[in-house]
Amino acid sequence: MEQSLFKELLDQNIQSCSYAFDAITEENSSYRLNESAASVGFIVRHVGETMLLFGHFYGIASDAKNTTMGKQDTGQGKDLSTSRELLQKGYALLEQIINSTPAEGWFEPVETPFFGTVSKARLFSHILYHNSYHAGQIALTIKRA
Repeated sequence: MEQSLFKELLDQNIQSCSYAFDAITEENSSYRLNESAASVGFIVRHVGETMLLFGHFYGIASDAKNTTMGKQDTGQGKDLSTSRELLQKGYALLEQIINSTPAEGWFEPVETPFFGTVSKARLFSHILYHNSYHAGQIALTIKRA
């Protein structure tokens, strides 16, 4: 049951976020809401990196490097193909987490530097929220520019 539920949540997140993520082009990836905001390209790279780096909390290592979390946009998102690859790998990792986490495992506590101790289910829901939040930023930025 839990796997089916989490898979449904993931599938909806992928679909909902795809409207913004699929609208990113080489032309609009440099758009920003304002001068001090991160670019669309930086934000989408951040989403991919974050999914991969959060795998650590589920015991799944990644070779992804943190170039965006807690960092300023200095052009890290210019390579759109790499950012799209990070997104694909990130979503595949979330599916791997769903498939490898037993029902009782979702309630296991994990220590995070940002929320303290939370359950794996709660952290998973944050990842999906994080994706949606940034997809909204991207959609707004593209529309306003």
